[in-house]
Amino acid sequence: MIKPQCPKDRIILALDVDTLEEVKELVLELKDYVGYFKIGLPLIVSYGFEAVRLIEELGGRCYYDSKFHDIPNTVQKACINLVKNNIHFFNVHIQGGSKMIAGTVKAVNACCKRLEKEPPVILGVTLLSSFGQRTLTTELCVEKSIEDYVLQLAKVAYDSGLDGVLASAEEAKRIRKQINDENFIIVCPATRPTWASVNDQVRVDTPRDAILAGVDYMVIGRPITTAENRIAAAKLILDEITTALEEKDSAEPAVL
Repeated sequence: MIKPQCPKDRIILALDVDTLEEVKELVLELKDYVGYFKIGLPLIVSYGFEAVRLIEELGGRCYYDSKFHDIPNTVQKACINLVKNNIHFFNVHIQGGSKMIAGTVKAVNACCKRLEKEPPVILGVTLLSSFGQRTLTTELCVEKSIEDYVLQLAKVAYDSGLDGVLASAEEAKRIRKQINDENFIIVCPATRPTWASVNDQVRVDTPRDAILAGVDYMVIGRPITTAENRIAAAKLILDEITTALEEKDSAEPAVL
């Protein structure tokens, strides 16, 4: 597992840029202030593993936001290819089902054993943060509340062998209560400090919300990458995380 060791580790910076030159600029500027750099589908389609190699060569760590969702055999092969290319941290859609997930975990672990590699951390995407209740109900025909639906998906992820899930802070509270495993990782995918706009996200949390809910990592993009002073923005968020961790520690009962 890769549980965060310090406030910086908890920030996954979304590299929502178009070129490797922009990737290089952001990694060099911010690698001392964030834990991981997330590359999503635009960069994956354009540059793939080249972007990953660049991040690592510059001293950063990569979170590969693959969001695989396909038939089990296809996802298994895709994830094995990630392992062979030394991708250590990536995700799949839980809505692909337990057969897809469990088969992928088994295939990846077998590949790692054969190649004598450490198994990667594989997370499950619950519900995209751009989804609201109306979309879930009217377009996907899911009668459950978002909170109940996400909790159900988190249970599927856990039972199928994933290392963690992506969920909002409010959803994370319920997941922590239902899945009593401190090693189960929760990443908050849409995190915005109070001074930043929410953009196209619907279910958004502040860094403080995320920490107090038991979230391990938070994905933050534009509040840092589009700030006039990116380092100053990152430091403000680190301060908020540090304060929230202290608040959380003080609220928890002491172990005698």
